[in-house]
Amino acid sequence: MINEKLRLVLLSCCAPCSVGAIKQLADGAIDGVQDFIVLFYNPNIFPETEYTKRMAEQIKYCESIGAKYAVLEYDHEAWRAAVRGYETAPERGARCSLCFEYRFRRAVRFARDNGYNAIGSVLGVSRHKDQSQVDAAAKTACNNIEYMPIKWDENLRVQINRESDFYRQNYCGCEFSIRKV
Repeated sequence: MINEKLRLVLLSCCAPCSVGAIKQLADGAIDGVQDFIVLFYNPNIFPETEYTKRMAEQIKYCESIGAKYAVLEYDHEAWRAAVRGYETAPERGARCSLCFEYRFRRAVRFARDNGYNAIGSVLGVSRHKDQSQVDAAAKTACNNIEYMPIKWDENLRVQINRESDFYRQNYCGCEFSIRKV
């Protein structure tokens, strides 16, 4: 996509992980990105009350800085079918790769249906995840839509989080990775 201005879908898991990236995009700090939308698509999050809390925080932040966002369907049973057989896989294992691919494939459909030509994500920001695993899943799933493995400003993310009152979770969201605290 040489010389083409990118219209980016930013696949986001939660506000605490995504705020730095959203702010950078909103400020025009990512070269080549003409337009962007934050996509909240997380059928992996369990229970639904947890999903609702995370979604509300994402919407609150996007609205506070005037960033466009979209929320897709919460179909936890379809997600469970996508990772069936890998329920006992460890965190950062095969289940996570399947989960990322599943969510990226839906993001690609959203992008195509809405005139976007690139996808980025913050799915690897969490300490629970592995960015190289996210990137590999995206490259597999994104096919004809450009995947932008953007290096987000971690210091900006930390600063915004320190100044916020975001709901913060202690697990990635997957019911198979819930940790007792």
